[in-house]
Amino acid sequence: MKKTAASLLLIGLFAAQPAFAERNPADPYEPYNRAVSKFNDKADQYVMAPVARGYRKITPKPVRTGVSNFFNNLRDVVSFGSNVLRLDAKRASEDLVRVGINTTFGLGGLIDVAGAGGVPNNKNSLGDTLATWGWKNSNYFVVPLLGPSTVRDTVGNAVTTVYPVKNAVFETTAGRWTTTGLNAVNTREGLLDLTDSLEGAAIDKYSYTRDLYMRVRSQQTGGKVPQSQDEDIDIDDLVDSNSTAESVPVEAAEPASAPADGWETMQPAENSMIRLN
Repeated sequence: MKKTAASLLLIGLFAAQPAFAERNPADPYEPYNRAVSKFNDKADQYVMAPVARGYRKITPKPVRTGVSNFFNNLRDVVSFGSNVLRLDAKRASEDLVRVGINTTFGLGGLIDVAGAGGVPNNKNSLGDTLATWGWKNSNYFVVPLLGPSTVRDTVGNAVTTVYPVKNAVFETTAGRWTTTGLNAVNTREGLLDLTDSLEGAAIDKYSYTRDLYMRVRSQQTGGKVPQSQDEDIDIDDLVDSNSTAESVPVEAAEPASAPADGWETMQPAENSMIRLN
């Protein structure tokens, strides 16, 4: 009888566990997100992270910087369109100047001449545009293979995924797929130091990543910062501690409205994963 009662109590505890666990109100799709996050972690562990480490090892830093600059130049085109839709003439003109200078004098974007000249680096996305239009708060959403995002940003990124800017540069299918792969590897390489630090810092890697991502993204879009399981996380200290390593771009810690897939973040190939889009 005692064994039966103990078994029933144990079953009851397991059944009630979700109710006891602290839930983030910005993550109503947590079962799905955890499953996709687990899949992404495995894919990253066995494919993307090893490839990124190999890329870092064999590719000189100036070359990696040039690759990052090239794709950032394409992102400036997206930022220009985003700021036009936001009716932000100032930032749209800054984006246009960046693209013009870097494309013309920066060897097609390989050298960030505009950045060296002090031209602001906005890197706004269509997700930022939707936030400006009123969709400031959005639920957490993990995209297969691409990582943390929100429903709003996933909708915005879907447009640039279907109609990527690079299609105007690379006319062949082979060229487009090659650049997509290169962008993914180069972006993942830029996140190595940050993700390596998370491996040892998080008890629950999923919750830690989600809470950090949502806090940063909410600050960028002016939305309500969701409650976190760890209110003592210092975003600036985390980013700054990793920015001393060689691969994390400066724009990672900049807000979208005055900034670049910080953590762009873990973003789609069309966007740098360092920035939270």
